[in-house]
Amino acid sequence: MTATDQIPMNAPRTAPARGLYAMAGALPLVLSFRPNYQLRSIVLRVTGAAMVLSSTGIWLMPGAAYDPQLALIKTGISVFFLFVGIALMMVNDPDGHPDAYFDPIRRELRILQRSSKGRPRIVLRRDYDSLGSVRFRDRSVELFEIDGSLLIRLPITVGSTRQLLRDQLSGVVPFVS
Repeated sequence: MTATDQIPMNAPRTAPARGLYAMAGALPLVLSFRPNYQLRSIVLRVTGAAMVLSSTGIWLMPGAAYDPQLALIKTGISVFFLFVGIALMMVNDPDGHPDAYFDPIRRELRILQRSSKGRPRIVLRRDYDSLGSVRFRDRSVELFEIDGSLLIRLPITVGSTRQLLRDQLSGVVPFVS
């Protein structure tokens, strides 16, 4: 007995691709605020690590004879290098950026921010009906309040993401050119 023999003759036949497209249309669309600056991130982290290492290296360098005033200056410089180095290494922390979820089932926009324990918490929740308008730019989408003020600007790098978002918001939020 083959697999086709087990399907009743009067059963509706649907194309699996159509079901996949319907399911993809019901899934939330996620846009991230993370900047795409890998080179900048690497340079800042290397510079920060060098400053942290140099904050201790100041004390290892041979220098003039021990002078209390010079020790005070070395302490100030090493503390400054330590804090600035740590700050530079943490500037582009990938967990620090929020994510935007466009939910087609609930018809709402949710902005989630990860807490210090790594749990996402909702920072902003807006229904599509409460949005004023939307404008699609070359590499971003801008959502506006009803009064015309800018609510949020999100980067979009992939054309398919732009089309999915346009499909979700069409008919609900007016588009501005």
